[in-house]
Amino acid sequence: MQRVDNWVTRFEENVIALLLAAMTIVTFTQVVARYGFNSGWTGALELTRILFAWLILFGMSYGVKMGTHLGVDAVIRLFPAPIFRILAIFGALCGVAYAVILLHSDWLQWFGISTRGGAIDYWSRMYRIGIGLDDLRYPELVQETFGTQERVQRWIAYLILPVGLALFAFRCAQAVWQILTGKREMMIAAHEAEELVAENKNVLKD
Repeated sequence: MQRVDNWVTRFEENVIALLLAAMTIVTFTQVVARYGFNSGWTGALELTRILFAWLILFGMSYGVKMGTHLGVDAVIRLFPAPIFRILAIFGALCGVAYAVILLHSDWLQWFGISTRGGAIDYWSRMYRIGIGLDDLRYPELVQETFGTQERVQRWIAYLILPVGLALFAFRCAQAVWQILTGKREMMIAAHEAEELVAENKNVLKD
């Protein structure tokens, strides 16, 4: 399990670093081209939006790993330690359920819930249809060399949906195990209110 965790962590960190670098480079070069040479790249805005969406979905799972998601724990901390632990596990399991439902919701029909689809189904549909993005196009050299379509296919951009949700499900399941084994208190970081109170406790005195 530790080896898998290390591999996933390196994967998340490397991809997040690449996404940040790519967003910075694309935005910087577009600004220079527009204001310095009165030109620019038509697909730059769309590419930046896609990179930002990938960054959010990768950051969602990495945030669980690092315990940086914000939450409110004022109520559950009023309970005794065993109940607090049960509630923390329940919260992490809700994260797993959330990710699994969004990945593929057909299994909910076993419980009499009429629903279907999910990220995997949506991505598969985009792959079969092969619709291109609005503005993002392959360079002419790539089109001529590999015989690709003019526009970048949507399934490439939407690949992050199943990948990101699968990573999120893995991290939430990992959090459940860590809470069970005592390696972690809860899935979220929820001490901002206490820190604000501590920082401003002398404000009224002044």
